[in-house]
Amino acid sequence: MSEKFIEPTPDNVKAVFARGLKGPIVMLNLLRFRDVADYSGSPDLAPPKPMSGAEAYKIYMAHATPFVQKIGGQLVFAGEAGAALIGPTEEHWDSVILVRYPSLEDFMKFASDPEYQKGVGHRTAALAESRLVPMTQRGA
Repeated sequence: MSEKFIEPTPDNVKAVFARGLKGPIVMLNLLRFRDVADYSGSPDLAPPKPMSGAEAYKIYMAHATPFVQKIGGQLVFAGEAGAALIGPTEEHWDSVILVRYPSLEDFMKFASDPEYQKGVGHRTAALAESRLVPMTQRGA
């Protein structure tokens, strides 16, 4: 797999909004961490000594959580992952996180908050690969 997915593309954002998601959403985060966090894109956030991607992601989570809570979001689940039971054998994830947001619009408000954006470089430094999938509850 040569292409890495860390940030959304304009086409991805357009496709998600085209789904017309209404009401609460849960964001599925599949995360693969770098062995050593890469702060080359955010040198102002770089720690004095190298750290692992997992450590950098903990800093990101501490930064992001108040912004998630401010718009009414909440962490639903965070856990370790690994190789898939069904899926490509070469694909693995280090962590899976589920975060509930009141709506897709609230998620976008969170993600575009200028104060939140000041710390997003920790996430970028931490991740080698990721997936972010918005989900809605299926009607019964």
